[in-house]
Amino acid sequence: MLSARNQLRGTVKTIVLGEVMAEVAIELSTGEMITSVITRGSAENLDLKPEDTVTAVIKATEVLVEK
Repeated sequence: MLSARNQLRGTVKTIVLGEVMAEVAIELSTGEMITSVITRGSAENLDLKPEDTVTAVIKATEVLVEK
């Protein structure tokens, strides 16, 4: 169990692996997309693949909004 309250379940849609980082696109049950950038090593250790069910855990001290 995590103390973070902002947890969003979804399905991995795409993974783009760079030399050091990986971009992971996750589709939420609402149809919205969220993208996370994690280290390539973390993506490989998690063995992430398209269609995997995952949880995006959001722990932020600041959220910026611009209109």
